[in-house]
Amino acid sequence: MKKTIATHLQPLFTLVFVLTLSAFTFSCSGNKESGGDSSMIAGTTSKIWKADKETNAAGDKDKLTSAEKEEQIQFFANGNFTQTSSSQSANGTWTYDASTKTLSLTYANNNVSENFKVNELTKNDLKLQAPDGSTLELEAE
Repeated sequence: MKKTIATHLQPLFTLVFVLTLSAFTFSCSGNKESGGDSSMIAGTTSKIWKADKETNAAGDKDKLTSAEKEEQIQFFANGNFTQTSSSQSANGTWTYDASTKTLSLTYANNNVSENFKVNELTKNDLKLQAPDGSTLELEAE
């Protein structure tokens, strides 16, 4: 069975979820090296992100299925998130630490928490790295 980033997002959730983030307030510089801030992830109220590309832990490209491309995650400025696919959804809370470039997701009702290194954060792109080294590139909707 193919191991994807989604297995890191919520081990108890049976379907693969793909993160997608969108930026609303971002300076025109688009500096990929800066840590950015939480408003780049959630905007002033909320933002939706969808998967664009992913690699496995070895760095090899993993092709996203059409179903995975339709999955999304919506980050709200109040610290909540909703993750949806065509058949399931999950929610919880999120935090972003710009100094360490760490995005943390905590799922409601099961206290599962996942941490991702943010390798890139721009107005329209977010590149996450899971603890196993696999990556997921997201685009703003």
